[in-house]
Amino acid sequence: MDLSFDTTTISWRGPAPFVFARVPEDESDAIAEVASLVTYGWGAIPVTARIEGIEFTTSLFPREGVYLVPVKVAVQRATGVGVGDDVHVDLHLEVRD
Repeated sequence: MDLSFDTTTISWRGPAPFVFARVPEDESDAIAEVASLVTYGWGAIPVTARIEGIEFTTSLFPREGVYLVPVKVAVQRATGVGVGDDVHVDLHLEVRD
């Protein structure tokens, strides 16, 4: 499954890196529909993400009815992305049959 969206990064007091891209509701709903086919537990969902042309692997996790994409520190440094920045995000989820 491939998803693409624009969002504004937020800060969340949780695991480092503290900068997250909030997945919009429609895309979060689509992820929720296949969550049982892609999660490895605790609701975390492995993905390949691309922000500002930088591709990386991470895991989405549910928060307040949507999913959050942790933006790794290396990605933040390479792109200059920080809290409050508008970003375009591409996600790829491997859906098991």
